[in-house]
Amino acid sequence: MEKEYLASAEDVLAAQSSNAETGLTAAVAQQRLGEFGPNKLDEEEKTPLWKRFFEQMADPMVIMLIVAAAISAITGTIQGEPEWADVIIILTVVVINSVLGVVQEAKSEQALAALQEMSAAQSKVIRDGKLEHLPSADLVPGDIVLLEAGDSVPADCRIIESASMKIEEAALTGESVPVEKHTDPIVLAEGTDDVPLGDRKNMCYMGSTVVYGRGTAVVAATGMKTEMGKIADALTTAKKELTPLQIKLNELSGILTKLVLGICVVIFAVDLLRHGGELGSNPEMILDTFMVAVSLAVAAIPEGLVAVVTIVLSMGVTKMSKRQAIIRKMTAVETLGCTQIICSDKTGTLTQNKMTVIKHEVEGPDDLHVRAMALCSDAKWDPEAGESVGEPTECALVNDAAKLGFYEGGNAAKYPRVGEAPFDSGRKMMSVVVKTPEGTFEQYTKGGPDVVLGRCTQVMNADGSVEPMTDARREKIMAANKEMANQALRVLASAVRMHDEQPADCSPEALEHDLTFVGLSGMIDPERPEVAPAIAEAKEAGIRPVMITGDHIDTAVAIAKNLGICEDASQAITGSQLDKISDEDFKEKVTEYSVYARVQPEHKARIVDAWKSRDKIVAMTGDGVNDAPSIKRADIGVGMGITGTDVTKNVADMVLADDNFATIINAVEEGRRIYDNIRKVIQFLLSANIAEVLSVFVATLVGFTIFQPVQLLWINLITDCFPALALGMEEAEGDIMKRKPRNATDGVFAGGMGIDIVFQGVIITILVLASFFVGVYFDMGYIDIADMIAGTADEEGVTMAFITLSMVEIFHCFNMRSRRASLFSMPKQNKWLWGAALLALILTVVVVEFHPLAVMFGFMELPLEALACAIGLAFLIIPIMEIYKAIMRAVEKND
Repeated sequence: MEKEYLASAEDVLAAQSSNAETGLTAAVAQQRLGEFGPNKLDEEEKTPLWKRFFEQMADPMVIMLIVAAAISAITGTIQGEPEWADVIIILTVVVINSVLGVVQEAKSEQALAALQEMSAAQSKVIRDGKLEHLPSADLVPGDIVLLEAGDSVPADCRIIESASMKIEEAALTGESVPVEKHTDPIVLAEGTDDVPLGDRKNMCYMGSTVVYGRGTAVVAATGMKTEMGKIADALTTAKKELTPLQIKLNELSGILTKLVLGICVVIFAVDLLRHGGELGSNPEMILDTFMVAVSLAVAAIPEGLVAVVTIVLSMGVTKMSKRQAIIRKMTAVETLGCTQIICSDKTGTLTQNKMTVIKHEVEGPDDLHVRAMALCSDAKWDPEAGESVGEPTECALVNDAAKLGFYEGGNAAKYPRVGEAPFDSGRKMMSVVVKTPEGTFEQYTKGGPDVVLGRCTQVMNADGSVEPMTDARREKIMAANKEMANQALRVLASAVRMHDEQPADCSPEALEHDLTFVGLSGMIDPERPEVAPAIAEAKEAGIRPVMITGDHIDTAVAIAKNLGICEDASQAITGSQLDKISDEDFKEKVTEYSVYARVQPEHKARIVDAWKSRDKIVAMTGDGVNDAPSIKRADIGVGMGITGTDVTKNVADMVLADDNFATIINAVEEGRRIYDNIRKVIQFLLSANIAEVLSVFVATLVGFTIFQPVQLLWINLITDCFPALALGMEEAEGDIMKRKPRNATDGVFAGGMGIDIVFQGVIITILVLASFFVGVYFDMGYIDIADMIAGTADEEGVTMAFITLSMVEIFHCFNMRSRRASLFSMPKQNKWLWGAALLALILTVVVVEFHPLAVMFGFMELPLEALACAIGLAFLIIPIMEIYKAIMRAVEKND
């Protein structure tokens, strides 16, 4: 059916062969899914594999290597002695590098796709007469969906029931004011044949958001057939998000590239001037000089760094998802390690979200109070499951009524709902109007005791008689409320109002006045057992937990004290008290409060702003549609995976799959581990690059050749890459959650890491040059710089230097397991690192000992004593680093 908005709800249901009460059957839904396809927009076309492969070759370093290979081949051909070995090795390394790049990119995309699948939108759907939570992608035309405030509309739907439902359709119409929806067919204006999208008030469209009330709708169109699908081309282009760290590393690579190219040009020019007279008779000198410049460039650029960091981030994010923390924005991984304040909702996050009514304080008849609480609720009793389905607080009231026999014999069905004013956090109450078996109309209102009592002018006695509300009666009720709240109970009040006829206006203003008070119900949501230890761990890690709740201040303080969030009531404040404090004063006083009770969503934004004004990194949790602004404003917005609305999840940086506070602390620990490991990887790779640059630079200044470009490429891309990846998988160090959060403004080289890198680079250079000279001595029996410059005395030296540099990297990766702790104090072994080191060792042995490869790379067979000496020099990096770490520990301890 087209133009469902012009037809009645009944006609639309008939056209879709659907039923408002039972929905579609699973079999029909499956058939339609095959017919109409999944309910999602077409994704951006993926870049073909061949194109990705060549994109990897667009890197300036790779282009330089290809040019070097081409010049080597051309020069050799002109001279009649083509050096095909160099050309083949360079091109092989370039191809391997490109393949690795494509594989790494694909792995990152797979990890991201898996996370997107985990955080995919869910919809509440009636199938086979039962309420089910299904992925929105599985919806088909004819499905009956339930919508409430905070839900994203999953498809184009015709509304068949609306309880004051308002939908914000700015994404489609540009109109930011929410539209109130109804179920009546639209009547065409005279002379028109259609209705503008913004005026179709009985429809709701994919991409829009329910901001108030609730409703039921039948799906009319899915996927690319929706209004959103028609404009999908404009939406499919997604930007790749880089974290600040990745951006810094890209900038570092860019700076290094420019710097090295500059140095290369200078060295090339100096060498040409030095050998100017020989160029006519020996044009090969130009190629040699050019290859030295290329060697220096290859030595300085950490080719694998950005790729390794991206993989470590991806692996860390995947690991977090297994611990119930789904990262939606990669920037959150870095920010987690800096988190200083965690503002957490109480219900469901600090507590179990399994409310149970344990106490009643009733002024009127017991049965009326229980009935009012159960019927003034959107939770439904499921007789088959023997429990209620819906929002936890309302489920507790319905479960309590069921326990007292209210649902026996279909009793609840005798009170059909005919009107309602849905709950919203501003009023803190909800009202429904029902038709009684006697044909009269009763209004039941439930909400916070203070707000409900404020609307009551009368009170009902146990015998059903009514008398005016007096100050003494009000005080008695509030005293009972306080006593229950002191026991950490959540207290709700019920009130009634009788109507002679069905109210025409069911707005809150029309219903919620002149009420008759009935009673109080106290319920408790037990604390999660794992939260108190998590809070203790957070405090030890320098993180301050803050509780935010809509509950009464006494309830909030009682639970906060149990959990260790606050010590006494002086650290708690209510939303109304907060309203009386100016923003400037609050910024000064924010450190005094750890508990916020009876707060509105806008208070959350003030709390975030106050802490941020003190340069603190703030995480904020939220689930409701009104929490989105504060979550967006926080440094880390944390959405709830179970109770959270789509709107909140969409703006969150991280979603908790289990809605558990302890998961945030686990994520902070994981974030710190990932960042620590990335810094270890950077230190490991850059110290190696500095050593390579210094070795080549010293050799060039003296006038001999120590490494060819292909030899350095082998070390950078083969020897270094695997241990670097394994370092990224290192377990968290024992004191990681005993350290204070790192400063968000700290650069990647903060805390003396730049000095560490330079020191390690210099030490490795000394070891490598020492090995080279020892190799020359083993070969010649003496060391003569003139012979080395002439190129007659360096083959064994080069081989020894290469083995020492390769082995130093293998040994040094174990040093890098901790920046300061001794290698021998590490409690656990990193099996990945042992595997990577073994693989790097095997590859090094193969390239040196396998004769065809050794010839191609310019290596010679070494005597056993030379091999032992090269490895022995490399091993020295371990005792040297142990001494350096011990000195630095002592220095930092004194500081």
